[in-house]
Amino acid sequence: MTLRVVSTPIAGRGAAPRDGVPRRVTEGVLAAVLPGPGRDRLAAGEVLAVTTGQQPGLFTGPLYTIHKALSCIALAARLERERGVPVVPVFWVAGDDHDFREANHAAFIDRAGATVRLVLRERGLEAPQWPLARELCGPEVAEALGRLRAETPESDFKEETLAWLAAAYRPDRSLADACAEALGVMLAPRGLAVFRAHAASAKAVAAPTVLAALERTLDDGLTPVMVEARDGRDRLRQDDGAWVTRRSGERFRRADLEHIAATEPERLSPNVLLRPVVEAVLFPTVAYVAGPAELGYLPDAAPLYAVAGDGVLPQTPVPRWSGMILETRIERALQKHGLAPADLAAAPGPLERRLAREALPAEVVDALHAARRHLEEDYAALAGRAAAVDPTLERSAESARNAALGRLDRLERRLVASLKRTGDTVTGQLARARAALYPGGKPQERVLTLASFLVRYGPGLLDDLAAEVARGMGAP
Repeated sequence: MTLRVVSTPIAGRGAAPRDGVPRRVTEGVLAAVLPGPGRDRLAAGEVLAVTTGQQPGLFTGPLYTIHKALSCIALAARLERERGVPVVPVFWVAGDDHDFREANHAAFIDRAGATVRLVLRERGLEAPQWPLARELCGPEVAEALGRLRAETPESDFKEETLAWLAAAYRPDRSLADACAEALGVMLAPRGLAVFRAHAASAKAVAAPTVLAALERTLDDGLTPVMVEARDGRDRLRQDDGAWVTRRSGERFRRADLEHIAATEPERLSPNVLLRPVVEAVLFPTVAYVAGPAELGYLPDAAPLYAVAGDGVLPQTPVPRWSGMILETRIERALQKHGLAPADLAAAPGPLERRLAREALPAEVVDALHAARRHLEEDYAALAGRAAAVDPTLERSAESARNAALGRLDRLERRLVASLKRTGDTVTGQLARARAALYPGGKPQERVLTLASFLVRYGPGLLDDLAAEVARGMGAP
């Protein structure tokens, strides 16, 4: 395989996952888990769980979604080996999330090595903010798949990759269910239990915990509870014995919300701080595999665990694996120019100019250095002699020197620019390397979809990625 998976250093593994008491998972929760070995193990008896999660995305979203899932699998395997009890990795598909702008796109590398951004469609800021579990892929998904087919290179793995995505991302399926299906097909055979958190059966189990949090007010003056109302999913604030939605201003009594919980539980959901509490209620979770942003806000969730009752403790946050897929052609180009992947994180321009300057012929560089030296020496001598004749002329001599050096600098810049124009190979190599490693100036894992690489390298890539993630998570 003509690529290498490279780990990015992370600040340790975090705290050791806490001890936990194995327990069974309820039928309502099991009904929301996609079929696979992970679900079978959850259903077999008392277990522990390691969890992670992410909002759904087009074509499984950025690579870090897969990195999270593989990190969860690796950590669960490690803990099971260390503790001698079944530990199941669970991926929480956050279908409640309503940020369509974060889910409506995917990016891949095209035949020419450039980054292509697919956008399913836009949703206006004034439109109802429905959760992604209610947002259908729609007919636009066929066009997105068509572009992926037309603009990616031909390979032995292309049809298999496209068939996997097309089977999951159907026009009549929600983005949440499509993403869950795609992840399940790929990762359930590796033991991952893919959990549809938006399923009514799971929401019914979670409802008492969500309702118990209605009395809690966060620092922003709102509760951690969200309800689907006229304007879509909305935060609630307490107001004179009732709860009012932030955007639409709809008023709910407790009896109204209890009725929703009993008849339409999918309309109620936890916010980002309450979600780990609900997760700990639904699963016997001892660790949560988290990205950098989550590691920042998870401590703020600690006071909310009181609403879950005795015996429900906070999960230990563990940093997910981070890294990149480094293709051989990219790695060779970097080595040729003495560069590391991180050198491409900066905006284009300075690096290209430096490489062009370094590519100037040695005799030209020597001549430029000699010219500068002679100008400095000759003008220094001239300034001294001029000052002896008339002290006021010393400044004029210095100005003449600076002007001459400026003209020499402009000549050097023109030589470098000429080399850049004629050095299309170097410029093109750097552009392709940037597109693959830091598209748009962002790390590869935050932009490119896994399909961008599966088309080229096939399922063996996932094996390599899983092996490197396991090493990074301490699970050989």
